[in-house]
Parts: sequence; structure tokens; C-alpha cells
Amino acid sequence: MAYSESEQRIIDYSKNNFTKMLREPTGYRLNHKFIVPGSVYSQQLWDWDSWLTDIALCQLNDMEGITDQYVEYEKGCILNFLDSQDEFGRVPIVIYDGMGEFTGKSENEMFNIHKPCLAQHAAFIVKNCGDAKWLEPVMGKLKKFVDYYIDHFKHESGIYFWYSDEAIGVDNDPCTFYRPNSSSGSIYLNCFMYKELLATAYLCEKFGMTDDENRYNKEADDLKQTVRDKCWDERDGFYYSVDLNLRPIDTRESLHSGCPRHWNTLIQRIDVWSGFMAMWAGIANYEQAGRMVKHYLRKDTFYANYGVRTLGKSEKMYSIIKSGNPSCWLGPIWGISNYMVFKGFVRYGFTKEASDLANKTVELFSNDIKNCGQLHEYYHPDTGEGVNNPGFQNWNLLSLNMIAWLENENVVSEF
Repeated sequence: MAYSESEQRIIDYSKNNFTKMLREPTGYRLNHKFIVPGSVYSQQLWDWDSWLTDIALCQLNDMEGITDQYVEYEKGCILNFLDSQDEFGRVPIVIYDGMGEFTGKSENEMFNIHKPCLAQHAAFIVKNCGDAKWLEPVMGKLKKFVDYYIDHFKHESGIYFWYSDEAIGVDNDPCTFYRPNSSSGSIYLNCFMYKELLATAYLCEKFGMTDDENRYNKEADDLKQTVRDKCWDERDGFYYSVDLNLRPIDTRESLHSGCPRHWNTLIQRIDVWSGFMAMWAGIANYEQAGRMVKHYLRKDTFYANYGVRTLGKSEKMYSIIKSGNPSCWLGPIWGISNYMVFKGFVRYGFTKEASDLANKTVELFSNDIKNCGQLHEYYHPDTGEGVNNPGFQNWNLLSLNMIAWLENENVVSEF
């Protein structure tokens, strides 16, 4: 295959540097091989990072034949997380040597846990490698993890919520950042949860757990309809997060009793890139997707020289700064947001927009490798300059999957 100069630069960089993300067991909850993001996270196993990096590594193997060197590392990510699961089903977001104790907290002591992508990661490995035997001994633990979300993070409306803004992945998304606990019905979280339920059902089917398979499929169907009902905004033609921070209905209050509220969520009309995840997850219908794509093309919101602004340019919170804890998601370009929006466009047949976004991402990363010899965690949307954490590889390597799609090659996709 004759790749363009920019494409070949990314492929060569990936092949020469991917092993920097592979780690051997270290003990203390990391008893299996695992995958790290790189840069300042070079000794840490993170939840959605390891899953998405795994997809990129599988694409690299498909393109360049890295002889499945990563297979035991991808399985090890799942096993390390489930080794750290507490008695109630909670799994930590990140594991590293010296991390604080995770167990010993009561069931109702709330805190954010591993994002709902653990079953998706496991399902991806099973589907891609054709091997499920390694997962069978821990399948009960995986179901327990998903059930904890169902039992503890689902609002009366049927929408899932973050407990707090701690380590949510999209760190300072204004829909969650500094918001009251248990108030953020994040569209990002709910799209993940929908796919997580489908992945769990798929794995249950693999192991002949028919009742559980049906139960998780029903949970997924219910959530899909709930997200359509609660998070779709017909006025704007976009999916948004929702506010759950409403006072309880008390008909004894005389000024409320005549017409108490009949809604249990409120749309947060903030232009956050994660609204496009309703396309990535397959929640949006085709009419909705057609309206959503128009938002990508608006230069006053998401459209930028190097991809999708993570926060709309017209939002008062918009800011391009170098920061950590939280990392900045207030407008910079991230490789993962570009990728997920791209995958949504591909899913619904918007090939022109998908090509535009894929080519911008390839140009962004190729320029960074050419000029700096490495990749960054996130970028300035107008100049393409790396803003923070040089040496970060992680999901940036999903640009390989974009290259494969651009060149009509086999594309390795997440579950």
C-alpha cells in the first residue's frame, strides 16, 4: 500500500514507539501485563485510555504485523482492574503502585468508579481475538461491575449520572465540573453506558447466560429510548447533557401545589463535543444525525483547522490553556474526541465530513511528529501546536484507524 507522506510518518512513529506503552507486572494490584498512555502517565493503568489504546494497537498489528506482541497486555488490563474490584463490584478508575486502598468503604459511600467501558474492552478482545476462555473465570465480577452502575448511578428518570467531577475523563466539561454531586446526567457517560450494556449482553451470550443476556439487552433498549427522550434537543438539533439537580416535588407547598413540575431533567444547552457521541453509540436516529452534522460545520462552535473543538468557541467557558488535574477540555483538540466524532460520521454515512475530520487529524499528528518527534496530549485548534504533555501516545494512535479508513483498508473498530 502506498500511503501519503503524512500517513506513513504516523505509521512509522507508531511501529517504532508502541512498545513504550507496554508494561510488565509490578505487583500491588498490577499482577498482569498492562498498557499505559505514556508521558506523565507512564506507570499508570487508566480505564478508557487502555481500552482505546488497545484498539489502536490492534489496527497497527493489522497494518504492520507487530506479531500480536500486545495481546497479553490487553487481557492484563481487564484482569488487573477486576483484581482490584471491591466486594460490592466497584472498580477503580486508575491503578498504580502506591495508590490508596480502594476497599474498606461501605456500599453506599459514593465516588466515581471505572468508566462503563470495561465490558466493552473485554468484548472487543473476545471479538477481535476469537478467544473467550481467559474471561470466563471473571465474568461474574464483570457483571457485578455493570450492575453496580445500574443500582447506584441511575437516576429516577433512567439517566445515568456521575457522582462527582473527579476523574470523569473529560475533566472540566462544564456540564459536570464544579456541579453538585449526583447532578450531572452526562451525555458522554450515558453513551458509554448504552454500549457497555450491549457489550455485557454480548459476553453473556458467549457464555450461555441467556437470562442475563436478555436483561442487559433490555436495559440497553430502555436507556437508548430514555436518552432520546431526555437528551435530544429538538430546538437545536443536538444531544446535550441534562441537569438532575431539581428539588423534590412537595405538593404541600402552596405555591407549587396547583401545578407541580412534570419534568425530571433539564437540558444543559452547552456546546460540548460529547453530544456527537450519540452518533458514535448509535443512539441518534438518522434524521437527528443529519441535523447534528451541521453543528460540526459551524466555525463559531466546533469546526476548527485541526478537528473538533471540545467546547464550542462561542461558550463563555472556552479556553485553550495548559493544565493538569484537570486537563483542559474547554476547547483544545484531543485525538479521542476527533476519533469518536469521526466514527459517528462513518456510522451514519457522512463520508465527506468523516474524510475532512480524518485528514485534519492525520495532518495534526504528522506535523507534531515531524516538528517535535513525538505527540502531545492535546492541541491548539487553530495552530495545531501541542499544548501539554509531550510523549503522550495513547488514543492518538487511533489515527491509524482513520488512515485505514481513508485508504479503504480493513478498519479495526471498538465493540
